[in-house]
Amino acid sequence: MKTSLTVFLLFCVSTCFAQKVAITFDDLPLNGDLPPGVTRVQITRDTLAVLKKRHVPAAYGFINAKKLEGNSDAAEALKLWAAYEPFGNHTYSHMDLNENPAEAFEREVEQNEPALELLAAKGANWHWLRYPYLREGDTIEKRRAVRAYLQAHQYRVAQVTLDWEDYMWNSAYARCVARNDGTSIAWLRSSYLSIAAQYLDLGREMAKLVYGHDINHVLLLHLGAFSSTILPDALDLMQKKGFTLVTLEEAESDPAYDGDPDAGSKYGGTLLEEWMDARKIKYPPVAEKPYKEVGEICK
Repeated sequence: MKTSLTVFLLFCVSTCFAQKVAITFDDLPLNGDLPPGVTRVQITRDTLAVLKKRHVPAAYGFINAKKLEGNSDAAEALKLWAAYEPFGNHTYSHMDLNENPAEAFEREVEQNEPALELLAAKGANWHWLRYPYLREGDTIEKRRAVRAYLQAHQYRVAQVTLDWEDYMWNSAYARCVARNDGTSIAWLRSSYLSIAAQYLDLGREMAKLVYGHDINHVLLLHLGAFSSTILPDALDLMQKKGFTLVTLEEAESDPAYDGDPDAGSKYGGTLLEEWMDARKIKYPPVAEKPYKEVGEICK
């Protein structure tokens, strides 16, 4: 009897109580360097193929239209993404709100809109904003001003609760491919997955510290050279840890997203980090990301 109960409880860990997570991509149509002979269109096509093959629900991509200027490859890549997946506003040039006044940031949001309107299919909802650098304002006045602007213009904030700064592996991967360094590429893969596993656990732990229970999550990824290569393994990892993939809309239907830390932040961060800082909650221990190693590999 005890054995049957144990088996049932273990089964429920990954099924009965599976947590929901939405996958999103920042910095479209480009992030990081390219391996020799690889185009932005190819990266986008390959990533879309993975999303389709793995039946990933609609994954928002957040656009900086300035990156299209003088770059036909990037423009075609963005058209390709928009034909299959939803997208939202990431400001025109990836502006850091902490370094600029609220009015300038609001102009950047507006300046990005013509490109979104051109790409949008009839009825598409692109009124989601992802703050660049996850910085919502270094002062409470700035934060409130931009929040009021977004609400007046029918925007929702595309929050993030899970982030392991995957972008830093993109240029490193491009360098290692250029050198045909298989050993280094294998290390990039293992280091990425190790950090991803620990930060998935960290996000869950922080949610319980902030809310007292599990929540729906939103994962931040970046569309770069490593994306389609590592994405299948990242999806396997999330499945192994009991996550169920959902849309951004479904993830943010969780009441956890109704609240606002309502505090200026010098560093910004995920919604969970903002709450941790605002409430002065001690962070759980976690491995340091390999910034130096990734930054120097294959140079």
